[in-house]
Amino acid sequence: MNDLVVMALPVAVTVLLIVLGSILLLGGGFALGYYLVRSKLKKAGESAKAYLEVAQKEADEYKKGLILDAKQEVHLLKQEFEKENRERTNYLNSLENKVNQREERLDNRSINLDKRESAISRKEETLEKQKVELEEQTSKVETLVQEQTEKLLEISKLDKEEAKEIVLKKVEEEMDLEISQIVKEGVDKANAEVRKKTKELLTQVIQTYAGEIVAEQTVSVVNLPNDEMKGRIIGREGRNIRALEAATGVDLIIDDTPEAVVVSCFDPVRREVARRTLEALISDGRIQPTRIEEIVQKIEKEMELEIKEAGDKAVYDTGVGRVHPELVKLLGKLKFRTSYGQNALAHSIEVAMIAGNLAVEIGENEIVARRAGLFHDIGKAVDTTMEGSHVELGADIVRRYRERPEVIDAVLSHHGDETANSIIAVLVATADTISAARPGARNESIEAYIKRLEALEALASKHKGVERTYALQAGREIRVMVKPTEINDAQAEKLALDLKKEIEKELTYPGTIKITVIRETRVNKVAK
Repeated sequence: MNDLVVMALPVAVTVLLIVLGSILLLGGGFALGYYLVRSKLKKAGESAKAYLEVAQKEADEYKKGLILDAKQEVHLLKQEFEKENRERTNYLNSLENKVNQREERLDNRSINLDKRESAISRKEETLEKQKVELEEQTSKVETLVQEQTEKLLEISKLDKEEAKEIVLKKVEEEMDLEISQIVKEGVDKANAEVRKKTKELLTQVIQTYAGEIVAEQTVSVVNLPNDEMKGRIIGREGRNIRALEAATGVDLIIDDTPEAVVVSCFDPVRREVARRTLEALISDGRIQPTRIEEIVQKIEKEMELEIKEAGDKAVYDTGVGRVHPELVKLLGKLKFRTSYGQNALAHSIEVAMIAGNLAVEIGENEIVARRAGLFHDIGKAVDTTMEGSHVELGADIVRRYRERPEVIDAVLSHHGDETANSIIAVLVATADTISAARPGARNESIEAYIKRLEALEALASKHKGVERTYALQAGREIRVMVKPTEINDAQAEKLALDLKKEIEKELTYPGTIKITVIRETRVNKVAK
């Protein structure tokens, strides 16, 4: 047991020493830790103090900046308030001035109104007095008129109704004259406006198409190199001339005219064939029946080709679209037809172009207008070989080839034989007149010219009250002198209208005729 105690004692001492060492180590560690913590706390306190000083300085500076900004903002607000206050004060002052001025004007107006009321009152009093005086005078006048009327009735031995009828009749005549003058002024004004618009329209159209004016005349005389050639053309016992006339269907006139042979035929195509055949025979020198037949056949073939080419060219130039071959052939024949020296085909092309341009200006169908203008004289291609006027024949032709109703209407009405039923027909008639009336487009013989002037003067001279008539400007104008004692101004206007209708109905003429009725009063006195 003692051994055990002896053995346990050193162990206990060792344990105790370990415990004491541990306690000392713990105490030293605690002391060291405390020291380190206290050092850190001290340093942290110092850092915090430094941070507080910096923060205090920044806070002071920020505070100073806020105070400065606030002062500036207050200053700006004060300035803006003062500016608005000044503006408002000025505005109020201006309003006050305006109110004061308005009050002054109102005061002045009130004074003027008072003066005007006084003046009006004075005028009313004056008018009232004048009214009373006027009523008195009116009463006196009525009494005087009644007395004069009774005296006039007694002197004229007329009753009241008869006198009233005479007065009404005189008033009616005066009113008729006044109405006629008003109507005349209105008609003149309307005609002037229409003429102005028409001239503008026609000028634009003619400027758009200004074709050449070529006055042609069918050649019916063939010049010979010498008079001996006449005998060769006649031939032995006249066989050459008979063969030529039989082959061409013309009459050859060989008379005393030196070095010339006249070709006579109503058909222009046959006349042209004969003319060309004669020229070819004269140039060839071999004139005999067989050669004549050969030349005629050759010329006829050339003419057929030329006619077709002329028709095709007319259709192409006018741009009217597809045309029946027979119509093309008839158009080509118009190349050898003339009217007063104007080539019929050239005239038809010109009418087509002018009618088309007119249609464009007023919004109508341009192609239909050109087609109607191109075919309007188509009857002239056959009027020498068939009975009837070229208008009737032309209408039959375009009907036969089923042309449009506007085309048929234009053919029928372009000379006024029928009333136009479409705008296209009116345009074609207008274009036809323009083309025929252009300077140099046509010519006519002196006999026909004189007859036309005589017919124009005779038509006007037959009217009652006409003193003299004069046809001027190649029949483009007629001046009618009337007796002023028999025809007044209103009747002169009516006479002009009547003459217009009669001329349009009874006379045939190219272009237009201006009618001028002149009424003048001359007073002659002799001083002794």
